[in-house]
Amino acid sequence: MKTNKNLGLSAIVVLLLMAFAPNSASAQQSDIKRTDLQKHDLSIPGREAVQVKIDFGPHTAFGKHYHHGEEIIYVLDGTLEYEVEVEGTVTLKAGEVLFIPAGTVHSAKNTTNAKASELATYVVEKGKPILVLKK
Repeated sequence: MKTNKNLGLSAIVVLLLMAFAPNSASAQQSDIKRTDLQKHDLSIPGREAVQVKIDFGPHTAFGKHYHHGEEIIYVLDGTLEYEVEVEGTVTLKAGEVLFIPAGTVHSAKNTTNAKASELATYVVEKGKPILVLKK
């Protein structure tokens, strides 16, 4: 009984260490700041528009994810690289735009030594999460 209890406690400790230990994905995402700007119901039933500014520190990345609706991206500053399912890699500089269809898996990263930022506008299903991480 005592051995099973110790094994259980050891497993919990290992899981906690794995969850909170720095890894490349969480370390890279720690220098990404999301600022919610506005959120409004649309005239289309069950849809809402959400607009956010996302700031990427140098050499940061946000992993693979998708949205329950469309994402419209406008790069405000710097250069960002997007890996978009089916399309491949797209590199955008300030002033350039990208449209990502609903449910399309994609990721974003800043591969430069400078900060970068984007304005992201989502037209999504109301009540569903804006972002779903892909494993």
